[in-house]
Amino acid sequence: MVAVDKKLTEADLSEKEKNLLELIRGTGYGEISLIIQEYEPVVVEEVIKKIKL
Repeated sequence: MVAVDKKLTEADLSEKEKNLLELIRGTGYGEISLIIQEYEPVVVEEVIKKIKL
């Protein structure tokens, strides 16, 4: 595990990390399965939305 010593700003994020954050914020509810390689998000494997009734 990599220790994070500083607070990241938007400029410090890679394009993949920015895309992942947009996906997470746009999901609202649900489940995201993510593949990470070499400390970077690579693929969102599935997005499942669950709506509680």
